[in-house]
Amino acid sequence: MVARIVRLGTERVPGEGTRIGTVRRPPRGVPKAEFASRNFYDVWYPELAPSAETMKLGQGAETPAQWAAFTQKYRREMAEPAVSRTLDLLAALSHHADFSVGCYCEHEASCHRSILRMLLSERGASM
Repeated sequence: MVARIVRLGTERVPGEGTRIGTVRRPPRGVPKAEFASRNFYDVWYPELAPSAETMKLGQGAETPAQWAAFTQKYRREMAEPAVSRTLDLLAALSHHADFSVGCYCEHEASCHRSILRMLLSERGASM
């Protein structure tokens, strides 16, 4: 069993399992009934997305220092008790079920999902 980090809207891979959208907003112009069939997500979980303010930091990051500031702020948000317990739960579930978490960003390296990967790995998730 494994947790995967994916780009929402891309083709699914065999064994990917339930796709969880960790984004602030649903995809624009896509009817809710088509989110899964268009490979966006099966479950929307915005609690794992950066806050709007933090997201702006990440999207505007052009230097390593700016990305580090975004990372630090997003990690603080993910350390909130309820969110931290969710990450613990996902890490534990990764040993018993296949699932994926993702975002729309084209490049994982400049997306909060890269940090989600680290947070889940730090909690012992099977990746």
